[in-house]
Amino acid sequence: MSLEVLEILLLVVTGLVAGTAGGLLGIGGSVIMIPILALTFSGREWGSQHLYQAAAMVVNIAVAIPAAVRHRRAGALRVRVFRAMLPATGLAIVGGVILSNSLDGQQLRQLFAIFLLYVVTMNTIKLVRKDHDDAVDNSNESAVRSGFVGGVMGFAAGLLGIGGGGIAVPLLQVVCRLPLRSCIAVSANVMCITAVVGAALKVSTLESVGRSPVEALVLALVLAPGALIGSYLGAGLTHRLPLRVVRGVFSAVMLVVALRMGGLI
Repeated sequence: MSLEVLEILLLVVTGLVAGTAGGLLGIGGSVIMIPILALTFSGREWGSQHLYQAAAMVVNIAVAIPAAVRHRRAGALRVRVFRAMLPATGLAIVGGVILSNSLDGQQLRQLFAIFLLYVVTMNTIKLVRKDHDDAVDNSNESAVRSGFVGGVMGFAAGLLGIGGGGIAVPLLQVVCRLPLRSCIAVSANVMCITAVVGAALKVSTLESVGRSPVEALVLALVLAPGALIGSYLGAGLTHRLPLRVVRGVFSAVMLVVALRMGGLI
């Protein structure tokens, strides 16, 4: 696998943008990273949805760690929810990876497009709601509710190659009724550990779908520096900027990407 200079630069920028979005919104960065890789490099000999997802899962580790540290320092982490979600997410992500390896690349692209439409819908709902993002109405941090969110997050993460935050953040708001910044903090901290499990399993099983683990690690190595920097910056912005404008721009971009990946435009 060889990369041209322009391709390397594009991958670095992709990592930076994805890392910033991941740190800001607690989504791991794959929601940005995988569509760009799929749309930009699909014509390459080494292009593969399985490969993109494996590389993104490795980079999710780099995105999650600095974001988690900043959220902890800001006092946004709900430790009880984090502890209940962690084992459920770790177990479910294994099942998601196993299922993803049984699907072909086109099926995974279509599933990812559907997931992006879900993300757009949830963010649009948050935009039009009148209640404040950080409003808390009788929050419920029970182990059952937290574990349910963790299970859904882990399965989606393993299946789609995402960090899982795009699923976990809105679910934590609905199921556990946590404020947005706490949802982002919990999601990022869970990903620090579960992303390692998912990435290791996905990369180690790449040969079963015709790709090399080395290719995924090369892509991840180029993407990771920008993602690491972006994640740290994005997590800091979470506690400084109003999220409504960011949410609106993010939703608009993701809608276009979802339609493109789904073959509708």
